[in-house]
Amino acid sequence: MFVSNLHIKSRFQIILFLVLITAFLPIITSAQTKEVVAKKGDGIYSLLKRYGYSVTETMEDFIALNKENLGKNNTLLAGVKYKLPDGETAVNETTAGKTEKPAEGTGKTVRYEIFGKEKADVPIESNTLNGAIYYLVAGHGGPDPGAVGKYNGHTVCEDEYAYDVTLRLARNLIMDGATVYIITRDPNDGIREENYLKVDHDEYCYPKQTIPLNQTKRLRQRSDAVNALYKKNRGAFQRMIAIHVDSRSQGENIDVFFYHDKRSDTGKKAATILKDTFQKKYQEHQPGRGYGGTVSDRGLYVVRNTWPVAVYIELGNMNHERDIKRLIIPTNRQAVANWLAEGLIQDFKTNK
Repeated sequence: MFVSNLHIKSRFQIILFLVLITAFLPIITSAQTKEVVAKKGDGIYSLLKRYGYSVTETMEDFIALNKENLGKNNTLLAGVKYKLPDGETAVNETTAGKTEKPAEGTGKTVRYEIFGKEKADVPIESNTLNGAIYYLVAGHGGPDPGAVGKYNGHTVCEDEYAYDVTLRLARNLIMDGATVYIITRDPNDGIREENYLKVDHDEYCYPKQTIPLNQTKRLRQRSDAVNALYKKNRGAFQRMIAIHVDSRSQGENIDVFFYHDKRSDTGKKAATILKDTFQKKYQEHQPGRGYGGTVSDRGLYVVRNTWPVAVYIELGNMNHERDIKRLIIPTNRQAVANWLAEGLIQDFKTNK
């Protein structure tokens, strides 16, 4: 009888031990791979943001972990459990350039090499644009310089000046907490403080595509790049901003013009906010000058064929002396970027 009780006790202890081990297994597993349930309307972007993940750094890992449970075009299914990637990264991320962690000791400065040595360190000054995503497309680039003008014996090319304004705008938006994708990119120009910007042809299309000479192929390439990112960020506030410099007759100086897709009321609204911002700034800084910029719809390829709400901007006439002067002075380029950022903040606030 004593032996029988001993066997029973031993068996009970073994069973209890196994029960305890089994009970703790989910805790050990969840510490390594956290699982969450998707809510109705969730996309990968919103889910990762909710749990404090850097979208651009963890999107591919998330898809790889959950590919068997994703719907068409990597959509999430409500009520389904999804695994989150191991480790959390900074929420305030961007793909403006090489993504690095905030500078040690501050937590509010992020370094992006694409802005150049002098401007690479970007202070995050506010969360005003937290949740907003921008695709910035500087016109032309690579084998195509765009409109070409002359000023004081120097050749000035559209793609260089449009790109410099685009970088300045990107940096401003990041400073206010936005996520920015620079679609037309140059590996070494950065933000430049020279009047006459050196012409080169080493620009490429995000993420690392050679820009073709053929115009249709070039426009399709950058539209496809924007649309692929749009799908990944579905459900977020997204805007595509294309920046160009026009080419007209030498006698025609123009103010900044804004174009939108005729099918998009939201695009028209965003373009109007930007135009009104410029008009107010001209009245403030050059009272009595007047402002002739307009908003209109136009059948431009990147406006018609990119999926985010799009605004296409012409900064001036590359063949007019006064318009070129607006572009060659670095402080003027910065002012244009500042005003664009201010208008985009207003657009974001009215569409949250």
